[in-house]
Amino acid sequence: MNITHVRLLTVPVSDLDAAKDFYTGKLGFDVVMDQQNGPVRWLQLAPKGAETSVVLASHTPAAPGSLQGLILETSALDADCEALRQAGTDVDGPQDLPWGRQAVISDPDGNGIVLAER
Repeated sequence: MNITHVRLLTVPVSDLDAAKDFYTGKLGFDVVMDQQNGPVRWLQLAPKGAETSVVLASHTPAAPGSLQGLILETSALDADCEALRQAGTDVDGPQDLPWGRQAVISDPDGNGIVLAER
């Protein structure tokens, strides 16, 4: 096998613009591509400098909000949690766990996101 990394992860959402606002405005992701092709819109976002990106998809068999456990690593968990709270996002944590510290948030559709710090 010659697999080198995860390239894309699909996040099922109901409203592409609301999800884009959350991932770019609150999580600081960059837009990699936002392109309309007929009825389908390709909306790809990524953390700054990351190889792996997410595709926000409203035309997918997965139900919006069904993705749980997307883990995003941060180097400043407490500061990120505070910034998210200030921006109106509910944050559960941070918690100290045997494998590190983490907090849990949800996007507008209820997709579960874990912010993790080693």
